[in-house]
Amino acid sequence: MTDTPAPEALLRAVPFAGKLGIALEEAAPARVRAALPWAPELCTVGGALHGGALMALADTAGAVCAFLNLPPGAGTSTVESKTNFFRAVRSGVVRAEARPVHVGRSFLAVRTDLHDEEGTLVGQTTQTQAVLTAR
Repeated sequence: MTDTPAPEALLRAVPFAGKLGIALEEAAPARVRAALPWAPELCTVGGALHGGALMALADTAGAVCAFLNLPPGAGTSTVESKTNFFRAVRSGVVRAEARPVHVGRSFLAVRTDLHDEEGTLVGQTTQTQAVLTAR
């Protein structure tokens, strides 16, 4: 894609992400950065940010990264997603950084690293996105 949409426009296409409080900080084909602030309503036992919230952050950043690497006129859909959790997040902001691992004609693979405010890796998601073209 030659014209990269503004992060705000990309986020409007994913209203669920906005509902969770996810913000896109940077959006380019080579790297997408997003953030999710800790909030008590997004937590599980002991005040830890829920894994589903972390996965939604990673999925949003990864999907935007995939979208920005599509050929003109194509769409995308997640066909596989795997997350490893390394440590709990009990405060602050989690930042996601998504980068393409493979950009092909039929599939894209994106890896998203999740870091806490100290820069510690708290999770990592790898997802496969199908390239959807009109037939």
